[in-house]
Amino acid sequence: MDLSSAMEKMSVKPSAEGGGGAAMSLACKESCSGFQPHSWSKSCSACGRGAVDHAAASDLEDDQRMGRLLADSPCAHLTAKVKGGGGLRTYKRNRMIVTNPVVSRKDPTFNTTTYDWAPAGLNQKLAMQYMELLPESHRPVSGTHGALERRRQLLSQLPAYDQDPMKCQSLAGDEEISSMLLFVKRYKQEVLGVGEVALPGEGGALREAAVQRTAKEAKDQSAASATGSTNGTDGSGRTEYRCTGCQGEVVKESPAVYAERAGYRDALWHPTCFVCSECGRGLVDLVYFWSDRKLFCGRHYCQTARPRCSGCDELIFCQSFLTAKDGRTWHHNHYFCWKCGQSLDVPCQH
Repeated sequence: MDLSSAMEKMSVKPSAEGGGGAAMSLACKESCSGFQPHSWSKSCSACGRGAVDHAAASDLEDDQRMGRLLADSPCAHLTAKVKGGGGLRTYKRNRMIVTNPVVSRKDPTFNTTTYDWAPAGLNQKLAMQYMELLPESHRPVSGTHGALERRRQLLSQLPAYDQDPMKCQSLAGDEEISSMLLFVKRYKQEVLGVGEVALPGEGGALREAAVQRTAKEAKDQSAASATGSTNGTDGSGRTEYRCTGCQGEVVKESPAVYAERAGYRDALWHPTCFVCSECGRGLVDLVYFWSDRKLFCGRHYCQTARPRCSGCDELIFCQSFLTAKDGRTWHHNHYFCWKCGQSLDVPCQH
């Protein structure tokens, strides 16, 4: 997105994160009939909870938001152009449907389980092995708590206002918009990635595929031929593999997560160890930010690089802002109670 198009979009009042005013609160349905966005705080004026605590609008909006994030990054192959979308891209989210026969004396029947998301590029057997390594409550089976938790994590770990100026209400002027666009461009090119699932020792095949994608995009086949073939192995000759997260053994017959930014030869994780180094939560859809040899979710990486306003939750791109004694930061015009408007220097009933 260039500066002029960003400015044009900024002239449109941004919609509430998560899909607007119809989303009911997941925590207080009795007192909240739907998300009513405050003018700047990202809180619901009705119940006081954030957008993450309200049901998201649709899979389509989730996929469009993820498509914007992965576009113009090395992970753009996980997106597709929106037909008639003027260059916009949407997430090619991999869903998985598993059908199992029900054993009974009657006519054969089948149970069908739909996963709202599964790692891309796997056969169903390996994908199911991966899912079975996750806690049951975190498996994104459609219609379950796990699927709902995945959607909440999309909103929490990858807030749209960390990547799209159109979703920000606090940017003032061309300079701040330009600064944000440059920040987003840099993290897309330098730290953003999506984990890949394979068996230990198969990092070489993942590396070859990554090189071929790069060569195809650059229309330079010499890059692919220069790497040589590793026959699907990582080329190290190792017989034992250790998780980069917990340092425990990774069984060769068990799927592991690789991160291209960390190098396919030197790093792999147990599925339950592929977590943000700051909050310790699993990385939704394996989307990671690799910085200082650590994994971060999008929210916490951005906070290591830019201050975040404790009032509106947006990143701060202005030169002057407030820093409280506890280290939290604020836009000057957000250093108030969002309910009554009283300065935070003076205690209030809220």
